[in-house]
Amino acid sequence: MKLNRQNKLLIGLCTAAAILIAKLFSIQIIDDKYKLASENNSLVYNTIYPNRGIINDRNGKILVGNKVAYDLMITPREVEEFDTLTFCNVLGVSQEFVREKMAEYRKFRTRIGWRTVVMIKQLPQETYMRFAEVAYKFPGFRGQSRSIREYPYNAGGNLLGYVSEVDADFIKKHEGEYSSGDYAGKTGIEAAREKELRGVKGYNIMLRDSRNKIMSRYQNGEMDMEATPGDHITTTIDAELQHYGQMLMNNKVGSLIAIEPSTGEILTMVSSPGIDVDMLADIGKYYNDIVTDPYKPMFNRTVQASYPPGSVFKLVNGLIGLQEGVITPNTHYPCSMGYKFGKNKLGCHAHKSPVDFEESIMMSCNAYYCYILRDLLENGKNGTIAESMDKWKQYVESFGFGKKLGSDFPSELGGFIPGSKYYNKVYGKGGWKATTVISLSIGQGEIGCTPLHLANLCATLANRGYYYTPHIIKDSENVKIDDRFKERNYTMVDTTHFHKVIGGMYRAVNSGYGSGGTASVAAVEGLDICGKTGTAQNPHGDDHSVFICFAPKDNPKIAVAAYVENGGFGASWAAPIASLLTEMYLTGGISQGRKPLEDKVLNGNLLHKVKVKTKK
Repeated sequence: MKLNRQNKLLIGLCTAAAILIAKLFSIQIIDDKYKLASENNSLVYNTIYPNRGIINDRNGKILVGNKVAYDLMITPREVEEFDTLTFCNVLGVSQEFVREKMAEYRKFRTRIGWRTVVMIKQLPQETYMRFAEVAYKFPGFRGQSRSIREYPYNAGGNLLGYVSEVDADFIKKHEGEYSSGDYAGKTGIEAAREKELRGVKGYNIMLRDSRNKIMSRYQNGEMDMEATPGDHITTTIDAELQHYGQMLMNNKVGSLIAIEPSTGEILTMVSSPGIDVDMLADIGKYYNDIVTDPYKPMFNRTVQASYPPGSVFKLVNGLIGLQEGVITPNTHYPCSMGYKFGKNKLGCHAHKSPVDFEESIMMSCNAYYCYILRDLLENGKNGTIAESMDKWKQYVESFGFGKKLGSDFPSELGGFIPGSKYYNKVYGKGGWKATTVISLSIGQGEIGCTPLHLANLCATLANRGYYYTPHIIKDSENVKIDDRFKERNYTMVDTTHFHKVIGGMYRAVNSGYGSGGTASVAAVEGLDICGKTGTAQNPHGDDHSVFICFAPKDNPKIAVAAYVENGGFGASWAAPIASLLTEMYLTGGISQGRKPLEDKVLNGNLLHKVKVKTKK
């Protein structure tokens, strides 16, 4: 039987109606999300904050853990008359504070509506327990637990970073990820690994009655969602060594960094003065004191301060000279208290003359490296002086200088290595020559680098020509590091040349007092420490004390860089500090004969030498 037009229309309408009825049934009966939305005005969502992930050191010791605190929540429209005096005594707050808060809630009652807001943040557990015993007397108030950070080791606030409540700008920048009242890592490891550490919030759904009173759990809690804790992080840091490094750098301005050469893992990363970990858990309380401190403890000098490297940079120029063939290990140059060019002289200290390559490192001869740099720029092998300058820059950058190393630590500075473009801009094309830039030979002039660059140089020397990008997070079950941290980065200098430099570094430390070696103070029997002192010129006061070292000589386990502002000669402060850290790591203690040196460093105070701006 053929369907007429009227029957077709009727069948179509019936089909559409059936689909609509099925959809409505699904929405109203089967699918709870629409039901939840329609009942939203009668439902109250209580947020459950997750435990933030724990930060461990390389040996499983907790650097940053959690402890319970409570926010006191208030739903202003549910508050009845209450005993203000008892309320204040239990919570340890003033009556004035309570009156001001209640006045604020009355003023903004329309905007707040039936919402629950935070009245007091992070109550200690013992305070909240006192309140919980009498909470029935205060309708409209309740506690909300959350974890806050605690710090078993004083491992440095700059390294670990702090967590604080997000503001409107942060919420806008991370749209959909955070809400008012949430906390996030703002600096250090807490910020760098925020995604893994933060976890996922959960909630309990409560049902209101017609008078807006909380009645019961919605659907007996079947629709609640548990909070998901953050992932635990394993760092490369050695907690005990980090703490010892903090002690060595106490009352000094500068940095102390140690790297495991065979992996690029950072063992110690001290910026001094730093933020004491006791301040981190309640950063808001101390924030103003920290940001107004003239020594800038918030400033992470390990990766953000740009310094001249000083004489430790001679090692780089020496390696370039060997690679380019302008010197051999047997090349001798004279030094008459410095290097003369025209009417000028770049000074040096008294030592034997002439010296060969190893002796130039051992005795830190300035003149030797002036000869090298001048020959590199003037020998014509790489073209004009400008072209030779750019070739030199390429060599230097292959050691990691003049760019960000790409570590997993935030806010890393790239430093600066000049080239022909820079000098053409300053002096005009053809307006400069090798002697114009001669201070580059000894790590002065326009060179700028971070202490992390120097520690990485030391690791490169220890590895005889390559480095792993320094990093502070280890692979763990839930957190994987990028493969780039496992790749070797080779310099442009053949690995066959590095043993020649290392010989000089070994002699600088282990030749004994009276030999001319500049780092005898760093020698430790049986450790075969190889090092190089540096004294970086400082126009604003005493010179900076610099030292890099690794140990043992063969199969090195640790590479260290110490940079002490206004510390004077490299052997005065940086070398003792770096060698003590090395000894502690390799032996687990300080030998009796070096205890007086340790006492001197631990009790030394150089803060008065550093010029700071103070508010009048």
